[in-house]
Amino acid sequence: MSQLGHQTIAAALRQDPRVIEARRLLHDALADHQAALESVRPADVERIECYGEALEQFAHYRGANLYFPYLGSGIGRGALVELDDGSVKYDMIGGIGVHYFGHSHRRLIDAALDAALADIVMQGNLQQNTESAELAAALLALATGSGGNLEHCFLTTSGAMANENALKLAFCRRHPADRVLAFSGGFCGRTLALAQVTDKAAYRMGLPTTLAVDYVPFFNVEAPERSTTMALRALHAHFQRYPGRHAAMIIELILGEGGYYPGQREFFVALMQLLREREVTVIVDEIQSFGRTTEPFAFSHFGLQSLVDVVTVGKMSQVCATLFDADHRPPPGLVSQTFTASTSAILAAKQICAMMQEPGLFGPDGRIARLSAQFVDRLQAIESRHPDWISGPYGFGAMIAFTPLDGSPETARRLVHALFDAGVIGFVAGSNPARVRFLPPMPVLQEYEVDRVTELLEESLQHVAEGANV
Repeated sequence: MSQLGHQTIAAALRQDPRVIEARRLLHDALADHQAALESVRPADVERIECYGEALEQFAHYRGANLYFPYLGSGIGRGALVELDDGSVKYDMIGGIGVHYFGHSHRRLIDAALDAALADIVMQGNLQQNTESAELAAALLALATGSGGNLEHCFLTTSGAMANENALKLAFCRRHPADRVLAFSGGFCGRTLALAQVTDKAAYRMGLPTTLAVDYVPFFNVEAPERSTTMALRALHAHFQRYPGRHAAMIIELILGEGGYYPGQREFFVALMQLLREREVTVIVDEIQSFGRTTEPFAFSHFGLQSLVDVVTVGKMSQVCATLFDADHRPPPGLVSQTFTASTSAILAAKQICAMMQEPGLFGPDGRIARLSAQFVDRLQAIESRHPDWISGPYGFGAMIAFTPLDGSPETARRLVHALFDAGVIGFVAGSNPARVRFLPPMPVLQEYEVDRVTELLEESLQHVAEGANV
């Protein structure tokens, strides 16, 4: 942002010596207490009973049990996080990709302190502070740093809303087209509209049909040419059956919820070129892949900058957003929200964008690539020792998955709960086969922690395998 003249009162407040000293004292206090977070530890026996009661009460309030018995205490250090029962665990899922810079990161705490001094908690349609404009500029800079035609950025509260807004832009641009294309096995969200796009019947149980969706098979690494041919045939068949009816195709470059299946540049280029020829908007869903490949955006990693019309981001960015080219600029009133995000989330997102621009994280030899290779090496070593326990790994970069034992959903669930008890938090993905997935906090994760996590994984696999043989 350009300088606008004299310093504002708000800037003077943030630079007040008393505020600076208070910030220093808070950081010193945090560092002193973080020093006690050195490794995994079990729950405090004196806290177990009241912790269980709190879990039961919360489950009653929300009308459903929590997936894990997880209530955080409010402190962590990098990949380690303390729960309110006193236990400490390695967080390898980060709220399904949200906490990419780990727990209690100093720069994100600074952002929260700045937000605590701000005049408003939430920013939105009528009133947004300067940091909203700065964040939009930062996201566009990351998106266009390696080329591309994205010119606009609309901030929003969730990944689902980012995808909803993307669909609005496409439907408006391609009116009267009223159908959507998506990949088989893809995930797009759980709103009434996005549950139709997400290829999982359980997420549509009891819901009315709100969108007409046609599915296209995803890339198969074991048959790249054949899978490309099949996907193109499916597209042609949909176009022939519903001529001129498709407004957009939502594309995950790495299927996340579906099991961490990465695509290939040639596959995407073939599909996107055909979509362009048919005037179908290309929407790339980067809610999960943002920040987890060799480039800030996966579409840049795959070299697709010139073929993308709309991109959605979320999760690790804290504030979600829809980025789009000039052709998809909406008319007044089409895209609007009372809330776009909290001030704390916006300031945190600014810090995250700044940290992503620092050298060393991305690139073929960057931190993501190195730690990913270490995970792959350790998982392959487990497979070589116990071929019946694990197959894989799968995924790419900071999206890591493997198939445990027989690959059934029940086995995957048993393993992630065994891992949780051992001190590692992961999650499931896919269903046939089911996989266990990690979204490690690569910017703060240490090499010795990768070794420790995979050691605990091997112990947990043994526990589940022996239980299956009883």
